[in-house]
Amino acid sequence: VFLFGMSVADELNKLSGFSENINMDDLKTALRLHDIGKIGIPDAILNKNGSLTPEEWSIMKQHCEIGSRILEPIEKLKNVAVIVRYHQEKYDGTGYPEGLKGEEIPLESRIIAVVDAFHAMTSDRPYRKALSEEVALSELRSNAGTQFDPVVVAAFIRALEKGKIKKYRG
Repeated sequence: VFLFGMSVADELNKLSGFSENINMDDLKTALRLHDIGKIGIPDAILNKNGSLTPEEWSIMKQHCEIGSRILEPIEKLKNVAVIVRYHQEKYDGTGYPEGLKGEEIPLESRIIAVVDAFHAMTSDRPYRKALSEEVALSELRSNAGTQFDPVVVAAFIRALEKGKIKKYRG
């Protein structure tokens, strides 16, 4: 996820007319720590072989806020705590924890949303096998503008096509 995210940030920084600033140091840290809040989620939920119940899903969704609360007291990580808190927000406002939408969501959080989703889709999970890269890219494209920031999705795809991401994968 870290190297995916850095490649996307590099592509976004090269866009002419792209006006949002990316705090690269905070992004680097947030990419590494975005799921730190899962430390507060029971292993039975994290490793479940199947769909989560509504109650389990409610518990799982707390990981963003837990992670933010872990990081917030550390002065140097206050901005990272905000990024971590909002990395599960969706571009159309249907995400969590607060239902932010569009550019209300920190850019760094929008980057993490895309690269984390791609990584999740292309990795084996206890409840399913990894999807192919092609299927995962199709999912990103079809959810650009709803779940994901379309500019970030386009930057991710450019980085992948240029080989910046492929070279990082094992």
